Amino acid sequence: MATEETTPAAGRRPRVAILFGGRSSEHAVSCVTAAGVMGAIDTTKYDVVPIGIAKSGQWVLASGDTSQWSLSSAALPEVAASDKTVTLAEIGGAHQLIVTEPNAVPQELGSVDVVFPLLHGPWGEDGTVQGLLELSDTRYVGAGVLASAVGMDKHFMKVVFEAAGLTVGPYVAVTDREWLTDAEAVRKRVDKLGYPVFVKPARAGSSMGISKVDSLEGLDAAIEEARRHDLKLVIEAGIVGREIECAVLQGRGTDAPRTSMPGEIAVAAGEHQFYDFAAKYVEDGAAALSCPADMPEEAIARVRELAAVAFDAVGAEGLSRVDFFYTPSGGLIINEINTMPGFTPKSMYPQMWAASGLAYADLIDELIQLALTRKTGLR
Repeated sequence: MATEETTPAAGRRPRVAILFGGRSSEHAVSCVTAAGVMGAIDTTKYDVVPIGIAKSGQWVLASGDTSQWSLSSAALPEVAASDKTVTLAEIGGAHQLIVTEPNAVPQELGSVDVVFPLLHGPWGEDGTVQGLLELSDTRYVGAGVLASAVGMDKHFMKVVFEAAGLTVGPYVAVTDREWLTDAEAVRKRVDKLGYPVFVKPARAGSSMGISKVDSLEGLDAAIEEARRHDLKLVIEAGIVGREIECAVLQGRGTDAPRTSMPGEIAVAAGEHQFYDFAAKYVEDGAAALSCPADMPEEAIARVRELAAVAFDAVGAEGLSRVDFFYTPSGGLIINEINTMPGFTPKSMYPQMWAASGLAYADLIDELIQLALTRKTGLR
C-alpha cells in the first residue's frame, strides 16, 4: 500500500541523506559525484547528512568536507570502514538514522525525509538500494527498482528499447556460461558484427572495463578485461556517427518528461580512442561538451523526442541521460540510458541542463522536490 504524502514539520528543513560510495568498481566516481552535490546543495533549505557506503557494504557517517572526495590520477577517494555502522529504520512512522557500535547503546540521529542515492554501478544504481528504500517506504531521488535494473543491464535495456520502437545498433550478449562452455561460438557471433567492436561489461558504467577491438586477435583479451567487472557482456558493432547526449528530467505531477538541449562530446586527439574513464573524470581538456550540438533543428527536436521515449520506455523517474549516435545519413541510433548519471564537475548531465537554462543548484533542488512529492509504494 502507498503511504500518504508527507512533508517535514513546520519550521524544520527537509533532511536529505546523501548516499554514496558503494561496492561497485565505480566507488570513486560516486564519491566525486557526492562531492559535487554536497558542494552545490542549498544548506539553508535542506539539512544534509552524508552517508558513505564502504566497499565492504557497511554504511557509515561520512565527512561533509567535499575536498576529501576529490578525484585525481594519483589518488581515488574511498569511503573507509568504521566501528560505527549507520542503519535506516522506521520508528514510530518516521524514517530514522540509527548509529550502532560495539558495547554501546544505539544512537538515534533523527528522521530522514528523502535519500539521494548517488551510487553508480551494481549494488546501488541497479535497483538493489532502491528496493531497500522501497521496503521501508523511504522517499528517494531517481528511478525505481525496475527502471534502475533495466537501465543498468545493457542487454535488457536494448530489448526494452527495441520493443518501444527505438533503433539500436547490432550487438551480441554473452553470458558467463556461453563464454566458458563455447568460446569459439562466441567469437563467431562477434565476427558477424564486423570490426571494430566495443566490448563492454553488461552492468557497469563510467566506461569501466570497455575496450575497442579492431580485430579478432584482440577479442579474447578485451572479453577477459570486461569480465573483471561483470561476467555478463555486451559486444557492440562499431557505429559511424557522432555521439549525442540528452538530459531528461521528470515532469511535475502528470506532466511529460522535460528534456535539455542535446550535447555532443568531443574527445581530444591522442591516446583516447573513445570517451573512456580518464577522459571523463581525470584528464583536464581530454573531452569537451558542445551544447546545443551543431545539428539541424529537426534533428535536435528528434533527439529530445526520442530521449523522452526512452525515459518512459524503462519507466524512469527523476533523471536520466540518454545517449545516441547521429549517423551521417541523419539517423539516430540509441546507445544507452543512464538512470543515475554523474554529477561531477565534468559530468555532462548537469552541464546540458546548465546550457538549457537550469543551473546546477536549481537542478539538485528540483530533483529533491520531485522526490519529496512522490508517493511511496506502487505507482
